Amino acid sequence: PSLSLRDLNRATLARQMLLARESVKPLRAIERLGGLQAQWPKPPHVGLWSRVEGFERDHLLALLRGHDAVRASMMRGTLHVVSAKDYVILRPALQPMLTRGVLGVLRDRMKGIVVDEIAAEARELLAAGPLTFEKTRDALAKIHPRADVRAMGFVARLSLPLVQVPTDTDAWGFPTSPAFAMAESWIGEKLASSGTLEALVLRYLAAFGPAAASDVQTWSGVQGAKEIIETLRPKLVVFHDERKRELFDLPKAPRPGADAVAPARFLPEFDNLVLAHTDRRRFVADAHRKRVYLPGLRVAPTILVDGFVAGTWGAARKKKEAVLTVEPFEALSKKAKADLEAEAERLVRFVEPEAATFAVTFAKPR
Repeated sequence: PSLSLRDLNRATLARQMLLARESVKPLRAIERLGGLQAQWPKPPHVGLWSRVEGFERDHLLALLRGHDAVRASMMRGTLHVVSAKDYVILRPALQPMLTRGVLGVLRDRMKGIVVDEIAAEARELLAAGPLTFEKTRDALAKIHPRADVRAMGFVARLSLPLVQVPTDTDAWGFPTSPAFAMAESWIGEKLASSGTLEALVLRYLAAFGPAAASDVQTWSGVQGAKEIIETLRPKLVVFHDERKRELFDLPKAPRPGADAVAPARFLPEFDNLVLAHTDRRRFVADAHRKRVYLPGLRVAPTILVDGFVAGTWGAARKKKEAVLTVEPFEALSKKAKADLEAEAERLVRFVEPEAATFAVTFAKPR
Protein backbone atom coordinates (compact mmCIF):
# COMPACT_ATOMS: atom_id res chain seq x y z
CA PRO A 1 0.00 0.00 0.00
CA SER A 2 1.05 3.58 -0.66
CA LEU A 3 0.84 6.29 2.00
CA SER A 4 0.55 9.98 1.13
CA LEU A 5 2.44 12.71 2.96
CA ARG A 6 -0.71 13.53 4.95
CA ASP A 7 -1.18 9.85 5.82
CA LEU A 8 2.35 9.79 7.24
CA ASN A 9 1.84 13.11 8.99
CA ARG A 10 -1.28 11.87 10.78
CA ALA A 11 0.24 8.50 11.66
CA THR A 12 3.21 10.10 13.40
CA LEU A 13 1.06 12.76 15.08
CA ALA A 14 -1.01 9.93 16.56
CA ARG A 15 2.11 8.23 17.98
CA GLN A 16 3.35 11.57 19.30
CA MET A 17 0.07 12.31 21.10
CA LEU A 18 -0.52 15.43 19.02
CA LEU A 19 -3.95 14.58 17.66
CA ALA A 20 -5.32 14.90 21.19
CA ARG A 21 -3.87 15.29 24.65
CA GLU A 22 -3.92 11.94 26.37
CA SER A 23 -4.62 10.96 29.97
CA VAL A 24 -1.44 8.98 30.42
CA LYS A 25 1.22 9.00 33.12
CA PRO A 26 4.20 11.20 32.17
CA LEU A 27 6.67 8.30 32.45
CA ARG A 28 4.67 6.25 29.98
CA ALA A 29 4.40 9.29 27.72
CA ILE A 30 8.19 9.71 27.68
CA GLU A 31 8.56 6.11 26.54
CA ARG A 32 5.88 6.41 23.87
CA LEU A 33 7.54 9.55 22.53
CA GLY A 34 10.92 7.84 22.22
CA GLY A 35 12.40 10.29 24.73
CA LEU A 36 12.54 14.09 24.73
CA GLN A 37 15.48 16.27 23.76
CA ALA A 38 16.70 18.10 26.83
CA GLN A 39 19.68 20.32 26.04
CA TRP A 40 17.78 23.23 27.60
CA PRO A 41 15.62 23.14 30.74
CA LYS A 42 12.14 24.05 29.45
CA PRO A 43 11.68 22.08 26.20
CA PRO A 44 10.91 18.64 27.69
CA HIS A 45 8.35 20.23 29.99
CA VAL A 46 6.67 22.05 27.09
CA GLY A 47 6.80 18.88 24.99
CA LEU A 48 4.90 16.96 27.66
CA TRP A 49 2.50 19.83 28.37
CA SER A 50 1.42 19.82 24.72
CA ARG A 51 0.74 16.09 24.78
CA VAL A 52 -0.33 14.97 28.25
CA GLU A 53 -3.61 15.99 29.85
CA GLY A 54 -3.04 17.83 33.14
CA PHE A 55 0.77 17.80 32.93
CA GLU A 56 2.55 19.99 35.49
CA ARG A 57 6.19 20.91 35.86
CA ASP A 58 6.58 18.96 39.10
CA HIS A 59 5.56 15.72 37.37
CA LEU A 60 8.82 15.51 35.41
CA LEU A 61 10.89 16.71 38.36
CA ALA A 62 9.50 13.89 40.48
CA LEU A 63 10.47 11.31 37.85
CA LEU A 64 14.04 12.62 37.64
CA ARG A 65 14.47 12.83 41.41
CA GLY A 66 12.94 9.41 41.90
CA HIS A 67 15.35 7.75 39.41
CA ASP A 68 12.39 6.75 37.21
CA ALA A 69 13.59 8.98 34.35
CA VAL A 70 17.10 10.17 33.55
CA ARG A 71 18.75 12.95 31.59
CA ALA A 72 21.69 11.62 29.60
CA SER A 73 23.54 11.64 26.28
CA MET A 74 21.47 9.45 23.98
CA MET A 75 20.30 9.69 20.37
CA ARG A 76 22.65 11.61 18.07
CA GLY A 77 24.87 12.21 21.10
CA THR A 78 22.47 14.86 22.41
CA LEU A 79 20.96 15.15 25.88
CA HIS A 80 17.58 13.47 26.22
CA VAL A 81 15.15 12.67 29.00
CA VAL A 82 14.26 8.98 28.79
CA SER A 83 12.77 6.51 31.22
CA ALA A 84 15.27 4.56 33.30
CA LYS A 85 13.83 1.39 31.77
CA ASP A 86 14.51 2.61 28.23
CA TYR A 87 17.98 3.80 29.18
CA VAL A 88 18.94 0.32 30.37
CA ILE A 89 17.68 -1.26 27.14
CA LEU A 90 18.67 1.33 24.54
CA ARG A 91 21.90 2.93 25.75
CA PRO A 92 24.21 0.02 24.77
CA ALA A 93 22.98 0.21 21.15
CA LEU A 94 24.12 3.84 21.00
CA GLN A 95 27.69 3.36 22.23
CA PRO A 96 29.35 2.72 18.82
CA MET A 97 27.76 5.94 17.51
CA LEU A 98 28.90 7.88 20.57
CA THR A 99 32.45 6.56 20.21
CA ARG A 100 32.51 7.62 16.55
CA GLY A 101 31.30 11.03 17.65
CA VAL A 102 34.16 11.39 20.11
CA LEU A 103 36.76 10.55 17.48
CA GLY A 104 35.10 12.77 14.87
CA VAL A 105 34.84 15.85 17.07
CA LEU A 106 38.25 15.55 18.75
CA ARG A 107 40.38 14.56 15.74
CA ASP A 108 43.20 17.04 16.29
CA ARG A 109 42.96 17.08 20.09
CA MET A 110 43.58 13.41 20.81
CA LYS A 111 47.36 13.62 21.34
CA GLY A 112 48.22 11.59 24.43
CA ILE A 113 44.62 10.34 24.79
CA VAL A 114 43.68 6.66 24.54
CA VAL A 115 39.89 6.44 24.67
CA ASP A 116 39.64 3.12 26.53
CA GLU A 117 42.27 4.23 29.03
CA ILE A 118 40.57 7.55 29.80
CA ALA A 119 37.19 5.84 30.08
CA ALA A 120 38.56 3.28 32.54
CA GLU A 121 40.15 5.98 34.69
CA ALA A 122 36.99 8.08 34.68
CA ARG A 123 34.92 5.02 35.57
CA GLU A 124 37.14 4.43 38.59
CA LEU A 125 36.78 8.07 39.68
CA LEU A 126 32.98 7.95 39.36
CA ALA A 127 32.72 4.62 41.14
CA ALA A 128 33.00 6.51 44.42
CA GLY A 129 29.93 8.59 43.64
CA PRO A 130 28.65 11.44 41.44
CA LEU A 131 31.16 14.06 40.27
CA THR A 132 30.93 17.27 38.30
CA PHE A 133 32.84 17.30 35.03
CA GLU A 134 35.12 19.97 36.42
CA LYS A 135 36.27 17.63 39.17
CA THR A 136 36.46 14.70 36.78
CA ARG A 137 38.59 16.68 34.33
CA ASP A 138 40.83 17.98 37.11
CA ALA A 139 41.48 14.44 38.31
CA LEU A 140 42.23 13.22 34.77
CA ALA A 141 44.55 16.18 34.21
CA LYS A 142 46.67 15.11 37.17
CA ILE A 143 47.10 11.69 35.56
CA HIS A 144 47.70 13.09 32.04
CA PRO A 145 49.07 16.63 32.54
CA ARG A 146 50.01 17.08 28.86
CA ALA A 147 46.70 15.94 27.35
CA ASP A 148 43.84 18.27 26.39
CA VAL A 149 41.79 18.37 29.58
CA ARG A 150 38.48 19.25 27.90
CA ALA A 151 38.99 16.52 25.34
CA MET A 152 39.46 14.01 28.16
CA GLY A 153 36.23 15.19 29.75
CA PHE A 154 34.39 14.77 26.44
CA VAL A 155 35.79 11.25 26.07
CA ALA A 156 34.56 10.35 29.54
CA ARG A 157 31.15 11.88 28.93
CA LEU A 158 30.41 9.90 25.78
CA SER A 159 32.36 6.72 26.48
CA LEU A 160 30.68 5.91 29.78
CA PRO A 161 26.98 5.33 30.51
CA LEU A 162 26.43 8.42 32.65
CA VAL A 163 23.31 10.21 33.86
CA GLN A 164 22.93 13.69 35.28
CA VAL A 165 22.17 13.80 38.99
CA PRO A 166 19.28 16.21 39.73
CA THR A 167 20.83 18.11 42.63
CA ASP A 168 21.29 21.89 42.87
CA THR A 169 18.70 22.38 40.15
CA ASP A 170 17.03 25.44 38.68
CA ALA A 171 13.28 26.01 38.86
CA TRP A 172 12.78 23.60 35.95
CA GLY A 173 14.69 20.80 37.63
CA PHE A 174 17.93 20.87 35.67
CA PRO A 175 21.32 21.00 37.34
CA THR A 176 22.94 24.41 37.72
CA SER A 177 26.30 22.70 38.27
CA PRO A 178 25.75 19.27 36.69
CA ALA A 179 27.10 16.23 38.46
CA PHE A 180 27.15 12.84 36.77
CA ALA A 181 26.84 9.31 38.08
CA MET A 182 27.39 5.90 36.56
CA ALA A 183 24.00 4.88 35.24
CA GLU A 184 23.97 1.39 36.69
CA SER A 185 24.56 2.67 40.22
CA TRP A 186 22.00 5.48 39.86
CA ILE A 187 19.29 3.32 38.29
CA GLY A 188 20.16 0.20 40.27
CA GLU A 189 20.15 -2.12 37.27
CA LYS A 190 22.72 -3.42 34.81
CA LEU A 191 22.55 -2.33 31.19
CA ALA A 192 21.18 -4.81 28.68
CA SER A 193 23.73 -7.04 26.99
CA SER A 194 21.75 -8.22 23.94
CA GLY A 195 18.89 -7.29 21.66
CA THR A 196 19.47 -3.58 22.11
CA LEU A 197 19.57 -2.62 18.41
CA GLU A 198 16.30 -4.45 17.78
CA ALA A 199 14.75 -2.70 20.77
CA LEU A 200 15.98 0.67 19.48
CA VAL A 201 14.40 0.14 16.05
CA LEU A 202 11.10 -1.02 17.54
CA ARG A 203 10.99 1.90 19.95
CA TYR A 204 11.59 4.26 17.02
CA LEU A 205 8.85 2.76 14.84
CA ALA A 206 6.38 2.86 17.72
CA ALA A 207 7.10 6.57 18.22
CA PHE A 208 7.70 7.84 14.67
CA GLY A 209 6.58 5.23 12.12
CA PRO A 210 5.87 4.36 9.40
CA ALA A 211 9.48 4.99 8.45
CA ALA A 212 12.44 3.90 6.35
CA ALA A 213 15.70 2.49 7.64
CA SER A 214 17.37 5.82 6.86
CA ASP A 215 14.89 7.54 9.19
CA VAL A 216 16.01 5.34 12.08
CA GLN A 217 19.58 6.44 11.46
CA THR A 218 18.59 10.11 11.18
CA TRP A 219 16.87 9.96 14.57
CA SER A 220 19.40 7.84 16.44
CA GLY A 221 22.70 8.36 14.64
CA VAL A 222 23.17 4.58 14.73
CA GLN A 223 24.43 2.73 11.68
CA GLY A 224 23.16 -0.70 10.64
CA ALA A 225 19.43 0.01 10.95
CA LYS A 226 18.79 -1.47 7.52
CA GLU A 227 20.21 -4.87 8.53
CA ILE A 228 18.19 -4.87 11.77
CA ILE A 229 14.99 -4.02 9.92
CA GLU A 230 15.61 -6.90 7.53
CA THR A 231 15.79 -9.30 10.48
CA LEU A 232 12.56 -7.80 11.86
CA ARG A 233 10.77 -7.70 8.49
CA PRO A 234 8.54 -10.77 9.21
CA LYS A 235 7.15 -8.93 12.26
CA LEU A 236 6.53 -5.63 10.44
CA VAL A 237 4.09 -4.27 7.87
CA VAL A 238 5.46 -2.62 4.76
CA PHE A 239 4.24 0.48 2.90
CA HIS A 240 5.56 2.85 0.26
CA ASP A 241 5.57 6.63 0.28
CA GLU A 242 4.99 8.97 -2.65
CA ARG A 243 8.67 8.68 -3.55
CA LYS A 244 8.36 4.87 -3.68
CA ARG A 245 10.57 4.41 -0.62
CA GLU A 246 9.90 1.29 1.43
CA LEU A 247 8.48 2.15 4.84
CA PHE A 248 8.13 -0.18 7.83
CA ASP A 249 5.78 -0.12 10.79
CA LEU A 250 4.40 -2.12 13.68
CA PRO A 251 1.24 -3.99 12.65
CA LYS A 252 -1.00 -2.58 15.38
CA ALA A 253 0.38 0.96 15.45
CA PRO A 254 -2.17 3.74 14.81
CA ARG A 255 -2.53 5.03 11.24
CA PRO A 256 -5.68 7.18 11.38
CA GLY A 257 -5.56 8.42 7.78
CA ALA A 258 -5.16 11.76 6.04
CA ASP A 259 -8.58 13.08 7.14
CA ALA A 260 -7.89 12.89 10.88
CA VAL A 261 -8.33 16.29 12.55
CA ALA A 262 -5.07 17.77 13.89
CA PRO A 263 -5.52 20.54 16.49
CA ALA A 264 -3.30 23.58 16.93
CA ARG A 265 -0.25 22.74 18.99
CA PHE A 266 2.96 24.37 20.26
CA LEU A 267 6.23 22.43 20.15
CA PRO A 268 9.40 23.39 22.06
CA GLU A 269 12.92 23.89 20.77
CA PHE A 270 14.54 20.69 19.49
CA ASP A 271 11.31 18.71 19.48
CA ASN A 272 12.00 15.29 18.00
CA LEU A 273 8.87 15.49 15.85
CA VAL A 274 10.74 17.71 13.38
CA LEU A 275 14.07 15.85 13.71
CA ALA A 276 13.15 12.19 13.43
CA HIS A 277 12.86 11.68 9.65
CA THR A 278 15.14 12.05 6.68
CA ASP A 279 12.30 13.52 4.60
CA ARG A 280 11.24 16.37 6.86
CA ARG A 281 8.38 17.38 4.58
CA ARG A 282 6.27 15.11 6.79
CA PHE A 283 6.00 18.17 9.05
CA VAL A 284 8.09 21.01 7.59
CA ALA A 285 7.62 22.32 4.06
CA ASP A 286 10.84 22.87 2.12
CA ALA A 287 10.06 26.59 1.89
CA HIS A 288 10.14 26.91 5.70
CA ARG A 289 13.19 24.79 6.53
CA LYS A 290 15.59 27.70 7.13
CA ARG A 291 13.24 29.23 9.68
CA VAL A 292 12.96 25.99 11.63
CA TYR A 293 16.48 24.53 11.38
CA LEU A 294 18.71 27.38 12.49
CA PRO A 295 22.49 27.98 12.44
CA GLY A 296 24.48 26.33 15.21
CA LEU A 297 22.33 23.18 15.07
CA ARG A 298 19.50 25.00 16.82
CA VAL A 299 15.87 24.04 16.16
CA ALA A 300 13.21 26.70 16.63
CA PRO A 301 10.10 26.26 18.78
CA THR A 302 7.25 25.76 16.33
CA ILE A 303 3.48 25.89 15.94
CA LEU A 304 1.43 23.20 14.24
CA VAL A 305 -1.62 24.13 12.14
CA ASP A 306 -3.46 21.24 10.50
CA GLY A 307 -0.58 19.02 11.60
CA PHE A 308 2.19 20.93 9.78
CA VAL A 309 4.68 23.51 11.02
CA ALA A 310 3.16 26.92 10.25
CA GLY A 311 5.39 29.26 12.25
CA THR A 312 7.52 29.76 15.32
CA TRP A 313 6.92 31.17 18.78
CA GLY A 314 8.74 32.52 21.79
CA ALA A 315 7.89 33.62 25.32
CA ALA A 316 9.64 36.31 27.35
CA ARG A 317 9.08 38.01 30.67
CA LYS A 318 9.81 41.65 31.37
CA LYS A 319 9.46 42.40 35.05
CA LYS A 320 6.00 41.02 35.89
CA GLU A 321 4.56 40.71 32.38
CA ALA A 322 4.92 37.57 30.29
CA VAL A 323 4.33 37.78 26.54
CA LEU A 324 4.11 34.86 24.11
CA THR A 325 4.66 35.92 20.50
CA VAL A 326 3.54 33.78 17.55
CA GLU A 327 5.33 34.35 14.23
CA PRO A 328 3.34 32.64 11.45
CA PHE A 329 5.03 31.91 8.14
CA GLU A 330 1.88 32.85 6.20
CA ALA A 331 -1.45 34.51 6.92
CA LEU A 332 -3.60 32.39 9.24
CA SER A 333 -7.31 31.72 8.90
CA LYS A 334 -9.55 33.18 11.62
CA LYS A 335 -10.14 29.73 13.07
CA ALA A 336 -6.44 28.79 13.08
CA LYS A 337 -5.53 32.07 14.77
CA ALA A 338 -8.28 31.66 17.39
CA ASP A 339 -7.21 28.09 18.13
CA LEU A 340 -3.54 29.10 18.47
CA GLU A 341 -4.44 32.05 20.67
CA ALA A 342 -6.44 29.87 23.06
CA GLU A 343 -3.59 27.38 23.29
CA ALA A 344 -1.00 30.17 23.69
CA GLU A 345 -2.91 31.78 26.54
CA ARG A 346 -2.59 28.56 28.51
CA LEU A 347 1.01 27.94 27.49
CA VAL A 348 2.34 31.37 28.49
CA ARG A 349 1.10 30.75 32.03
CA PHE A 350 2.86 27.39 32.05
CA VAL A 351 6.27 28.63 30.83
CA GLU A 352 6.26 31.87 32.85
CA PRO A 353 4.40 31.00 36.07
CA GLU A 354 6.10 33.74 38.10
CA ALA A 355 4.60 36.54 35.98
CA ALA A 356 1.68 38.65 37.19
CA THR A 357 0.16 39.47 33.80
CA PHE A 358 0.07 37.52 30.56
CA ALA A 359 -0.38 38.43 26.90
CA VAL A 360 -0.34 36.76 23.47
CA THR A 361 0.67 38.62 20.32
CA PHE A 362 0.87 37.66 16.64
CA ALA A 363 3.62 39.04 14.43
CA LYS A 364 2.92 39.82 10.79
CA PRO A 365 3.95 37.02 8.40
CA ARG A 366 7.24 37.69 6.65
